[in-house]
Amino acid sequence: MAHGPEKVRLSLQKENQGWKKWGPYLSERQWGTVREDYSGNGDAWNYITHEMALSKAYRWGEDGIGGFSDNKQHICLSFGFWNHKDKILKERIFGLTNRESNHGEDVKEMYYYLDSTPTHSYTKMLYKYPQEAFPYEKIRLENGRRGKEDPEYEIMDTGVFENDEYFDIFIEHAKADEEDIMMKVTVYNRGPKDAPITVLPTIMFRNTWSWGYEAFNYKPIMNGISNRLIEVTHRKHGKYNLYLDGADELLFCENETNFKKLYGTANNTAYPKDGINDYIVSNKKTNTVNPNSIGTKASARFTRTIKAGESATFRLRFVNHSISEPFGGFEDLFAKRIREADDFYDDLQRDVADPDLRSIQRQAYAGMLWSKQFYYYNVYEWLKGDPAQPGPNQGRKWGRNSGWKHLYAANIISMPDKWEYPWFAAWDLAFHCVPLARVDADFAKRQLEILLREYYMHPNGQIPAYEWNFSDVNPPVHGWATWKVYEIDREQNNGVGDIEFLEKIFHKLLLNFTWWVNQKDDTGNNIFSGGFLGLDNIGVFDRSTPMPFGGKLQQADATGWMAMYTLNMLRISVEIALVHPVYQDMASKFFEHFLHIAGAMESIGGKNSSISLWDEEDQFYYDVIHIPNGQSILLKVRSIVGLIPLFAVEILDPQNLDKMPVFKRRVEWVLANRPDLARLISRWFESGKGENRLLSILRGHRMKMIMKRMLDESEFLSDYGVRALSKYHEENPYKFYINGEVLQVDYTPAEALTDIMGGNSNWRGPIWFPLNYLIFDSLMKFHAYYGEDFMIEYPTNSGNLVTIKEAAVAIACRLIDIFKRDTEGNRAVYGHDQKMQKDPHFNEHVLFYEYFHGDNGRGCGASHQTGWTGLVAELIHKTAKETLKQPEKEALEVSKLEVSK
Repeated sequence: MAHGPEKVRLSLQKENQGWKKWGPYLSERQWGTVREDYSGNGDAWNYITHEMALSKAYRWGEDGIGGFSDNKQHICLSFGFWNHKDKILKERIFGLTNRESNHGEDVKEMYYYLDSTPTHSYTKMLYKYPQEAFPYEKIRLENGRRGKEDPEYEIMDTGVFENDEYFDIFIEHAKADEEDIMMKVTVYNRGPKDAPITVLPTIMFRNTWSWGYEAFNYKPIMNGISNRLIEVTHRKHGKYNLYLDGADELLFCENETNFKKLYGTANNTAYPKDGINDYIVSNKKTNTVNPNSIGTKASARFTRTIKAGESATFRLRFVNHSISEPFGGFEDLFAKRIREADDFYDDLQRDVADPDLRSIQRQAYAGMLWSKQFYYYNVYEWLKGDPAQPGPNQGRKWGRNSGWKHLYAANIISMPDKWEYPWFAAWDLAFHCVPLARVDADFAKRQLEILLREYYMHPNGQIPAYEWNFSDVNPPVHGWATWKVYEIDREQNNGVGDIEFLEKIFHKLLLNFTWWVNQKDDTGNNIFSGGFLGLDNIGVFDRSTPMPFGGKLQQADATGWMAMYTLNMLRISVEIALVHPVYQDMASKFFEHFLHIAGAMESIGGKNSSISLWDEEDQFYYDVIHIPNGQSILLKVRSIVGLIPLFAVEILDPQNLDKMPVFKRRVEWVLANRPDLARLISRWFESGKGENRLLSILRGHRMKMIMKRMLDESEFLSDYGVRALSKYHEENPYKFYINGEVLQVDYTPAEALTDIMGGNSNWRGPIWFPLNYLIFDSLMKFHAYYGEDFMIEYPTNSGNLVTIKEAAVAIACRLIDIFKRDTEGNRAVYGHDQKMQKDPHFNEHVLFYEYFHGDNGRGCGASHQTGWTGLVAELIHKTAKETLKQPEKEALEVSKLEVSK
């Protein structure tokens, strides 16, 4: 039974309606996306730029700061600001395009997600706005000057925060009811001087009427009443009132493109999208707002001078009925929702004692919940163009995503990062669902179901990867995530699992599994070549393109992923079979399929083959490239590719086997009649329970050798987790000679130094949370089989013996330490930036980056990718009751002290 108001709200509404109908569903960047790109050459970044976004109406969605909308994004609320020095209003987050930055697209603002309940009954974020003119050009010019070898030039480097001449702008939402949203903006002047600011709460309709569709020929309207009320009328949603507490004036325009400004052609309206911007920044010298106070976009203007060190608060309320005193009891209701949020997290964090860890975990959940977004993309309409707009270039019909005409997305989806990655990515989403399940299991389950629906999944069974290329291949982790979400949900539901959810997902995953087998194992030998697999530049070659000289790549990671996928499907089918015995046949199918993959990995060509994915000399797994002349070459890059076979591990419980006689007979038949396959199954007798059976690619010697290398601090093990590439390559770069050219892989612990796959992420040395979490999860399974008596050396060559579980917990603690304050109060994630380390207005707040420096834990890449980096929340939960052995704690502290020196 649900306890506490937020849990009750969750139990009453499992879908994105009711209390979840309104939420932070706006993107932070709609410009520069594939959806909005109607260019002839597919140059999404330049078709609509940051500057153009001010004046151009979007086709597929909206963006904004602190954005809130309904679940189909028809009515959008956000905030604009003006420091009285900028040439444009601050209406959206700024960043550089892929070409403008020396390490790919990069947001150049400072903002944090601080809090959110899963129904968004309370949310809070912080935006830091400079009081001097925002350094747009300075950022562009300096980043353009820098090369791959140089660090990125961030807003912190510009000096705009050095003298504390900035505003801390806290944006909060609290729902009085399902359709009654209170909003509060509190602006702190952190500087030494009084400073003016204009705050512009903004409401707009997503433009659905300009594209020529009969179903959307209706144009909604809003109109102003004095300076305290905007009436909103929308056919699909009815009437709403937006109350403003003490606004100076109400400003109206249309959410339509300023064609004259952008293209030199006639406008459809005298008051286009940028009308409010032009009116404000010209100090009311332009007549670009509608004097009749009607339109499809409106802002309330609040202009105040805030004294040094003081603050001002601005209040508004959006509700679907009339209220005579809209701000009566406002603060009490706000305080009530904050208390309820505290109660919800106090219960969730009951085992987490450390206040710093509680804060990190709560901000991680906040980032994940704020990163929900309404994602709208009808590929068929996008390809053919809209009736009322010029037709797209003919090449579009055969270009990007042309094979995905069935894909019609219009859902609330968890985004990797709402600025840098404001579109779903299949394997990112799977990882998001694990920590999300801890706060809202129903939302997590729906997220896994979305990409498997018939209007997302390709008819051939492929799961769409991401909008830049739906046909790219991401690792098949959907099955793993399904089982993890099921486990978490079962744990929170008093041990009762949602078998209907498992069964529903399982049927769709069967289609995807078959696609993998048919498409990525073209020789039928159970060795897979998945291609890109989301690991960007990890290999010698760009794995998203055909191999040079007609070579064929067989991948240790692709094969490891498929072995893991097979065991995930086995585990799910066993669970369902305990309720529906007919699924025993499916369990048998995946049991044997796994054995064939495991056997194939031992030797690609059988006993007489001279090549295998496992290299006996190095005791490690590598990719193999086959050249048309018959030669096969091991690509001896010591990367996380060779650790991925570790993830293929599952335990067969004899108690479950006894409940499934058909499956049990098949297992026993294989053990008795197929010695070549039976030797791949480890067997261990547990007193009182019988024989457990371990299914794993890694058993005995190979498992020990992989762990030995993974736990070696001179190779994979960093003070902050497991690196994606061995530090061995720092002194020994891997070189591949081809046609007189040398292709080289070096240990690169931070940002990428190559342009493979765009160059904005790097797998040649940094620490990545998703694969580290899979390492943790796999080690815990190995421990469940081998138990307390099986000891390994951790770290390698330390002489310190621990159980596999203790090693897993120690790795988790290193990952958590990226964010946790050290003895001097610093957070590794912020590197050497003293402002972010020492200033409490910065250091109290946590950013969750895409990946982390392999040596010092500094955050790299996207700075708000709480999606899969949000897995730190689950690690904190999993390790809350665990403690490190004293030798490991001491070794870790000494190691970190050396790094800091």
